[in-house]
Amino acid sequence: MKANEILPHSDVINIMDDYYGVSSSIPELPQPKTIKHQKQKKAKKKLTILIATFWDFPHTGGLSNYISNLRDGLQEKGHKVDVISPNQFPTSVVASLKKEVESALNRFFRKRYKTVSKKILQHARLLFIYEHMLAQHKNIGTYDVYHAQDIFTANALGRLIGEKKKPIFYTPHGMFTSNRLRFNRIEKGSIEEVYYSHMEKKAIQYSDEIIILGDSFRKPLMELGARKEKMLTIPTGIEFNATLAKSDKSSSNKLTITIISRLGPRKGHSVFFKALSLIKGSIENVEVLIVGDGEMRSQLEKQVKESKLSNVTFLGKREDIPDLLARTDIFVLPTLNDTLPISIMEAMHSKVAIISTTSGSIPEMIKHSETGLLVAPGDVQALSNALKKFIQQSNERKKVAKAAYQYAKQNFSRERMVHDIEARYHDYVGGDNR
Repeated sequence: MKANEILPHSDVINIMDDYYGVSSSIPELPQPKTIKHQKQKKAKKKLTILIATFWDFPHTGGLSNYISNLRDGLQEKGHKVDVISPNQFPTSVVASLKKEVESALNRFFRKRYKTVSKKILQHARLLFIYEHMLAQHKNIGTYDVYHAQDIFTANALGRLIGEKKKPIFYTPHGMFTSNRLRFNRIEKGSIEEVYYSHMEKKAIQYSDEIIILGDSFRKPLMELGARKEKMLTIPTGIEFNATLAKSDKSSSNKLTITIISRLGPRKGHSVFFKALSLIKGSIENVEVLIVGDGEMRSQLEKQVKESKLSNVTFLGKREDIPDLLARTDIFVLPTLNDTLPISIMEAMHSKVAIISTTSGSIPEMIKHSETGLLVAPGDVQALSNALKKFIQQSNERKKVAKAAYQYAKQNFSRERMVHDIEARYHDYVGGDNR
């Protein structure tokens, strides 16, 4: 297998040539496969829809939750919905392709650039296999609507579907390149930054419409070339079966604070524990539940032990989230970087007082002092003040919890999200909006 059979389009080589200062001719690359399409029917009542993601599905997290709610809601309306993700591909086929593809790319990069970026090598390999398996899907050219859930799927579908003869929708669940720069997963000015930024720009170009989860996406997407009229904000909606009644606490005077989140560096648990340490005198009758697991668990457990926060309990992964929220008085998400967290929506639907940060689109979910309390990401003192306020002021806590519940029922329901997205699908299938 040759590299020019793997790299998806010549402009990827162009941007890498520019970075490395290579001026040799670009190898011949095959044109993207163009699939013949039937003429679209107008006002088609029931649609065939492909939702696709480069990441595994189902999986823990907001992306998987979004796909499940969108799929289930559309199916309830009578549409035919397929979901494709890499973990559905035959493992034997993927394994045989991996070695061959990686070898060809490694030879190409070393010969052309005298160096190899391991991140780009691994990604280009995975993207080729993903696009190859998508192309083999027997119905790939027959859907009315295509909805990509990440930049890489938008790239793959854009090449496979050909000349935008059927609508491609794209929903980013985060800004891929900038987030990795922020958390030092790639370096500023590196070939990886150039490569991934290029992928984000191409995803925008291939998409007929970008459905964004919150308005915080608008500016960074426009910096990558997206037009205002090409973006539509439709927040995530969930179907959450909240436990109707709060647990009977008559036998205990303890107030419960809960965090439900992956134990990773961007979720801000360390900031929370520092804030908690500042108000030790106010938490004698407080229990703190840490729900979730992740690579920082041992480090965070050590921090709790050293800070002598004896009222903190790590519960690990749990399946009884509604029950845990039913016993919760204050929900905290001290995230340093986020978009539209599902856990906040679940807390809103559970009539829980919420404290979070001004990261991402969270201020579009929580209005400070009305439906919760917001602090700047990483601000230990502000977080400790917010915690102390809700701990000591039960009337205020109950007031904002009720307001958050009412707002969530109106704005963050699966029914509302599916209705709005379905309407956009029909607009494109039933008429020429492109």
